[in-house]
Amino acid sequence: MTTTDPAPPESRVPPVPPPPRWAVCAAHVAAWSTVPSGVWRVALVLGVPVGVMEREEFLAAFPHHSPVLGLAYVLLIGGVAEAASYLTLGLVRPWGEVVPRWIPFLGGRPVDHGIATLAASLGAFAVTFLWWVLFLGGLLTSPSPDPGVSVGEALFVAAYAPLLLWGPLLAVVTRSYHLRHKTCP
Repeated sequence: MTTTDPAPPESRVPPVPPPPRWAVCAAHVAAWSTVPSGVWRVALVLGVPVGVMEREEFLAAFPHHSPVLGLAYVLLIGGVAEAASYLTLGLVRPWGEVVPRWIPFLGGRPVDHGIATLAASLGAFAVTFLWWVLFLGGLLTSPSPDPGVSVGEALFVAAYAPLLLWGPLLAVVTRSYHLRHKTCP
């Protein structure tokens, strides 16, 4: 009687403890943190009054004030941010352990946890620096034309403030991922 091993040797993965519930929640919040700013940018290009900047002022940066180029730029920025934040879920999902089979050349192979941890750590540092230093620092140091806060400014801050969570949440989820794999044989 012959037995067959259902998985090729390169796709066998040692058992890893499941992620803690808090890490799963943190990964989901990190993944969703980019959505409000993306919606705000799309609304700006579509001409919805967002209060801080007018559509024409934004489109002036593009050749011929093109709304098509502006929308393409906004969708590209939003798509990249969404894709990057979505990768946080890989740190708490099975596809963070084994590459999904539908991915050409790599499908079914175990994820190199050292590379995943390094990439996620660098990503956490980058987005934390980007949003905490550049956004929050710029917001705190920019001169305000009036002492009060307009509705548009409040809407802008509400749309972009969730991005401040992305880096720190990615960092703690990465730490959890690293610790779970460190305890594996």
